[in-house]
Amino acid sequence: MYSLTRYTTPCPEPINGQILQMVVDNLTDISSVALPPSNLLYNIYQYAIGFEVHLYLEALNGSKGIAVELVVATDAQDPEKVVGFVLYLPVKDDPEACGIAFMAVLAGQRRQGVARGMMADVVGRYPHAELACSVDKVPAFEAMGFQVRGARGTQVLMNSRDHGTDGLMGVLDVASIYQSLEVRQIHTYLLQKHGKRAMVDAEKQRDRHLDQLTRKVQLFLQNRA
Repeated sequence: MYSLTRYTTPCPEPINGQILQMVVDNLTDISSVALPPSNLLYNIYQYAIGFEVHLYLEALNGSKGIAVELVVATDAQDPEKVVGFVLYLPVKDDPEACGIAFMAVLAGQRRQGVARGMMADVVGRYPHAELACSVDKVPAFEAMGFQVRGARGTQVLMNSRDHGTDGLMGVLDVASIYQSLEVRQIHTYLLQKHGKRAMVDAEKQRDRHLDQLTRKVQLFLQNRA
């Protein structure tokens, strides 16, 4: 069993820490890049997505000028243990709409209704919800009432209604993360450890992987048409 808490202001630091750990542990599942751990660039993307979620958690205090909300599932027997979270962005000018930015459930707590319960809480407040997910996760979100709407790069775009919202959703500009000193330091370390050829191969593998994911989405949508 689990309990749900909704945050519209910053949550306690121990909660933040567990959420960020869950994010970096589940990079392949929750990132649109979906790199496998075998790719040498994996640590770079782990850092980047962790820092991105960190910025969104900071934005709960309103300092970044965007609306952010969070639903956290905790263990009913251990209220300090986070078993899942959904971070979502309410849409400006449409009080019924939001975009799901990140969602994860602790590995040992999956298939126990945690994701469904968290999503039901979000949709109960914002019935017009949109998200993007991998092809493999489409059936799970369809079971939660979402409909396939199209493609968003390497992911399938889904919505709780048969159309998108006309409102605007504030998002953070996170492109600068990949130009940050920290990312450059990680890249330099990996370069020294593995060599230039291995790093170039990792970049080529990443690019092929992204192309494959994009084609997989397009083929899925064609078969659905």
